[in-house]
Amino acid sequence: MSNLLAVILERRAFLLHWAPVPLRLIVGYGFLAHGVAKAARGYDAFPAIVQAMGLPMPHLLGWLTILVEIGGGLAILLGALVPLASIPMAIVLLVAIFTVHLPYGFSSIKLQAVTAAGATFGQPGYETDLLYLAGLAALVMGGAGPFSVDGYVRHCIRAARSS
Repeated sequence: MSNLLAVILERRAFLLHWAPVPLRLIVGYGFLAHGVAKAARGYDAFPAIVQAMGLPMPHLLGWLTILVEIGGGLAILLGALVPLASIPMAIVLLVAIFTVHLPYGFSSIKLQAVTAAGATFGQPGYETDLLYLAGLAALVMGGAGPFSVDGYVRHCIRAARSS
């Protein structure tokens, strides 16, 4: 019985070590994809949306949002400066919750009908934003995991201190 417990604990440690990788991949890719989609629509498209929301300095905030999504997404994908990159990313998510999604409730998927033309959905709530915030928080608290720039830098610092 003690051998079985040892094997379970050993595998758990292995899995905990690798757990941040899929989280990093989906959070990083998600932010990157949203930023690239906004940028691809053109110079004025997303700032016009920001202006329609009534936020100040729409061109500046619009393009800052795009840069945060693309730059932050890349940083999370690479596991580089995760705690630092997470701060502006969390701000973007909180602004999205309070300016866009909050009136539509929690659920991000609101199936309204299924017709011959396909499914029809209502406005998304803040569920997905909360999931991204939770993912960022988990990466900040637990680290970026293996194959990350942060892990490599930490390894180099330890190696330099021990020599």
